[in-house]
Amino acid sequence: MPSNQTPLGALPGRFRRLRVLIAGCGDVGLRTARALPPRVRVLALTSSPERVPALRAAGIVPLRGNLDERASLVRLAGLAHRVVHLAPPPPDAAEAWWRDPRTRDLLRVLRLREPPQVLVYASTSGVYGDCAGERVAEERVLSPRTPRAQRRVDAERQVRFFGRGTGARTSVLRIPGIYAPDRAGGTPRERLLRGTPVLVPEDDVYTNHIHADDLARAVLAALWRGRPQRVYNASDDSELKMGDYFDLAADLYGLPRPPRVPRHTAQEQLPLVVLSFMGESRRLDNTRMKKELRVRLRHATVDSGLRA
Repeated sequence: MPSNQTPLGALPGRFRRLRVLIAGCGDVGLRTARALPPRVRVLALTSSPERVPALRAAGIVPLRGNLDERASLVRLAGLAHRVVHLAPPPPDAAEAWWRDPRTRDLLRVLRLREPPQVLVYASTSGVYGDCAGERVAEERVLSPRTPRAQRRVDAERQVRFFGRGTGARTSVLRIPGIYAPDRAGGTPRERLLRGTPVLVPEDDVYTNHIHADDLARAVLAALWRGRPQRVYNASDDSELKMGDYFDLAADLYGLPRPPRVPRHTAQEQLPLVVLSFMGESRRLDNTRMKKELRVRLRHATVDSGLRA
């Protein structure tokens, strides 16, 4: 450790102030920051000058930097005691299509000086691929089917390697669909208004969800209670097929239920990104999250979350 650095634990209590860095401080990052105790100083990496006033208004210290520009990240070295990494991989990798250079460059910088004590990474449940509707626990062998899921697998590997190499306590949250009535694009209303079809029951797939506020609480729980190099399914208790989810939302909003079509017809009518979600079926087991992280869901079902 450089001579001008003092470990947090060696400081007198009156001088200690835990610093948490959020990389990718969008909607979930802001919810996480609001839930942190006042004694924590929250820093957020942002590449957008337009976001600086909103971050400051939320009591967050903005740090200018871009995960796609490695040189701009150097100032992050040794800056935070705990890190929340919520940034997704780039949509189109300039290097190998299955790699996440953003996570690689962030972790390289965090190694330059004293590494953080804790790092929480937000991954996706898409790393499991299609599980034919089976219940899925964290030990299941990964089988990503899309380039974006492949990049998430690469990011998870990098995070675990970072934890083993530096001694940082790393946690990976595998996250399904995030929703909240006050989140931009966080409800199915727009899709219902467009009349986008869903699959007939015999072709339908199980889909998983978590309310954005519950996800923020899971992030906080991982920051303080996550076990070293541990993976958690961050999902609610719902067991709904996709069509049933949209039917439920339509009834709550007083909108027509979406039309049902067979899979072969959907392939002719829907864009590839929508079809990719219709091609994967799984039911996430959230037992580990609730037992180890002690997360108590405020919205255990999408019915509760959408009504709120």
